Amino acid sequence: MTHTEIEVTAELVRDLLRDQHPDLADRPVRLGARGWDNQLWRVGDDLAVRLPWATQSADALLRKEHAWLPALAPRLPLPVPVPQRIGEPSERFPRPWIVTTWVPGSPADRAPATRAAEAADTLAAFLTALHRPAPDGAPTGRDRGGPLTDRAEGFAQSLASATESGLIPDPDAIRAVWEDAVTAPEWAGPALWLHGDLHPANVLTADGTFCGVIDFGDLCAGDPACDLAAAWILLPDGAVDRFHAAYQPAPDPATVRRARGWAVLKALACIFIGEAGVHGRPGGKRTWGPPAHAALRRLTATIHCPSSSASKK
Repeated sequence: MTHTEIEVTAELVRDLLRDQHPDLADRPVRLGARGWDNQLWRVGDDLAVRLPWATQSADALLRKEHAWLPALAPRLPLPVPVPQRIGEPSERFPRPWIVTTWVPGSPADRAPATRAAEAADTLAAFLTALHRPAPDGAPTGRDRGGPLTDRAEGFAQSLASATESGLIPDPDAIRAVWEDAVTAPEWAGPALWLHGDLHPANVLTADGTFCGVIDFGDLCAGDPACDLAAAWILLPDGAVDRFHAAYQPAPDPATVRRARGWAVLKALACIFIGEAGVHGRPGGKRTWGPPAHAALRRLTATIHCPSSSASKK
């Protein structure tokens, strides 16, 4: 992470609005959240300003959201932060920023989904609506949505590091899930629109189920297995089969196998971020660890219990 040298404050946000969008400058401004790439500042009750602060890639991701998400949002069955306006770099803040709609809810890393059936159906409906063929010129992913074989070296390094650090109880089972996934046939269909980053902090909950999806910075076109991994990352125990039945068209066995591989990658990454949070290291988020460990437990159960329905998919 590379934090910006400029301190982002409510006063700065008001000044930026006053300079470029003065009709919004008199609204109350308060901090919403500090994410991995951006800070989120609420503007009144229905809008938010997102400013890059911790990664150099955030500028391009914000511009991508502004370019593509407004056309996708109307067909999605859950609220998403729809870009309304863009702020250009200036002397006050030398990076682009955007104004979006505000999506209420609690991040799932802090308030996990508990109503299994409702959550499975809601997630399946969202991804069914999103996963449509992307047009020519749609963005490609930052190592998301392509062949799992492209991630083999990264997986091996992550597994070795997690094993050496004592963060995982059964590395052989995790390796078995990965090897099954990476040997599955590759996606042969059209490149579909993907969210690309469906971890618990990017999905919102209310009353035990999902109520919104945020942070489309990794929006891209590719293999839907990348997003279908969310079933193991986000849903409570026992809900994956229902999710697969509700998602349309029903995923074929090879796609489910690849999705488990993507879920392993996401879970390992979140475990490292959670562990960093436990020890107070920069970029750490301790709430990311528990759902990631739960995901690995669910994934390795598909290996330990070969008679389960999940392993037959």
